[in-house]
Amino acid sequence: MIKLYQFQTCPFCIKVRNKLDEMELDYETIEVPKDKAKRTKIKELSGQIKVPVIEDSDGTVVNDSRKIIEYLEEKYS
Repeated sequence: MIKLYQFQTCPFCIKVRNKLDEMELDYETIEVPKDKAKRTKIKELSGQIKVPVIEDSDGTVVNDSRKIIEYLEEKYS
């Protein structure tokens, strides 16, 4: 299952959620702390602290909404 690290109200995260829903992919949302100092999990995964970030079931990690959507289209279309 895909894990989506996000903020509920982030427009870039909404864009990724919409794509996941459109493609009917199963995913889990994980809310990222607002405090940037507490974003250790996404820092470990992607090397940066911005959202959205996805972690695919095969261990692939992608950040940036545009790159995430390209990845989803390439892998799941």
